[in-house]
Amino acid sequence: MLSDHPQFQERHNRLDKWRRLGVDPYGQRCDGLLLAADARKLHGEETPHDGAQSAKVAGRIMLLRDIGKLIFITIQDSSGRLQIGLTKQLLAAEWEKAKLLELGDIAWFEGKVGHTNTGEVTIWATSFGLATKALLPLPDKFHGLADTELRYRQRYLDLAANPESMAVFLSRSRIIAEIRSFLHERKFIEVETPMMQSMPGGAAARPFLTHHNALDIDLYMRVSPELFLKRLLVGGMERVFEINRNFRNEGIDTRHNPEFTMLELYEAYSDLAGMMELTESLVATLARHEAGQVGHTGEAVLPYGERTINYTAPFQRVSYGELFARHVGVEMHDEAAVRRVAQDRGLAEVAKKDTDVLRGELFEHLAEPALKDFEQPVFVYDYPAGLCPLTRRKPGNPAIAQRFELYVAGMELANAYTELNDPLVQYETFSSQLAGLPEHESMARMDHDFVTALCHGMPPAGGLGIGIDRLIMLLTNSTSIRDVVLFPLLRPAPRPAAGNGSSAPVA
Repeated sequence: MLSDHPQFQERHNRLDKWRRLGVDPYGQRCDGLLLAADARKLHGEETPHDGAQSAKVAGRIMLLRDIGKLIFITIQDSSGRLQIGLTKQLLAAEWEKAKLLELGDIAWFEGKVGHTNTGEVTIWATSFGLATKALLPLPDKFHGLADTELRYRQRYLDLAANPESMAVFLSRSRIIAEIRSFLHERKFIEVETPMMQSMPGGAAARPFLTHHNALDIDLYMRVSPELFLKRLLVGGMERVFEINRNFRNEGIDTRHNPEFTMLELYEAYSDLAGMMELTESLVATLARHEAGQVGHTGEAVLPYGERTINYTAPFQRVSYGELFARHVGVEMHDEAAVRRVAQDRGLAEVAKKDTDVLRGELFEHLAEPALKDFEQPVFVYDYPAGLCPLTRRKPGNPAIAQRFELYVAGMELANAYTELNDPLVQYETFSSQLAGLPEHESMARMDHDFVTALCHGMPPAGGLGIGIDRLIMLLTNSTSIRDVVLFPLLRPAPRPAAGNGSSAPVA
């Protein structure tokens, strides 16, 4: 219960004192506020000690030093921290209220922007007010919340206590805005497609199943928006994109969360080469902007873990077949050799599986790990056609699909095709499941309406998907997807026993 926390009762007593003084401790509107960073800019080299320009700011109290007739407070808002000076001389009748402020409270302060004897920019408050009374404290170490799982479960504490975490999510918002700006400049329009679908399509993934009561039908949370976005190409929207959630009922690790954000786009009259140019330009631009945030203006070079990634275009390129031969040890198109290696490597149910499925499994186990050794982003192109039922075949070689995947630091970041727009070929690929592959792991599902749409004519096109969460990981030097998703999926937390002193209240 709330009352079990050791500080709750003392803070509740202060709440009562505020109310006895006629202060509403919750929900007061505060107009005319500046961000702490903007208020700090009002201080200049010629600013006197007691200040010149006035500012009104608000934030959470992160530090508080009461030295009798002088109280120094450090507040924090989304732009950073700023010191407030409270003196009995300036506040007079309000001094009793000033003595009630404590760590974690949210308050506003107004006064002139000056500085202390040590040069610290400070607002010398002539008025202030309580915006919200905190009944539970922040973590003991105001400068950081060390328990990793608690950071994810109580992200509000993580954001308040860890400036580095706040910076990551502010960067995330800025990066997504830059993606939109980049695409708008290229005349793409942003659209929204259904999250609930009667048939999962567009990606090989296990979907989440739900039920619509009014229609009494089962629906799937989408694994990809691809087939709906392509329908828009048929309708005449020639450049479309969507930044939104996909849902895949699969594993959780440092690179996977069941609910994740994707950028998916389609451009009529483009192809795989066009998607390479667009991807390269977009990622390099974003990297250069982020490098500028840390003082490396003009360079598209960023740290990731213990290494440095150079995002300067052009990116490296290597074919799927070259990597396959190098790391699997046989030619990709040598079916007998592929099946022999699969058997030797102990892959499951080799005899029942299509050879392309085995190629994909061998590539994943043996070739993909080597992609972490590339110092630059690398495009892997020309995939086995059987793994790509929505992709146009390479002219003169129907065994190869015009597809690439972009890897950075060994992590798959993007996937792109020259899109298949032949309705007869599409019908064939939907009709034939790859042998030995469960339906939820295959994109070969018959969507009759989509085939009908293609029969009306879809222009030739290139399509691209970029994992936004992974992109943010790379650009902010975050090694876990949970560090860039505000509320990652976790196992339910055990209910804390009464009286354990947890900062998490139990209703």
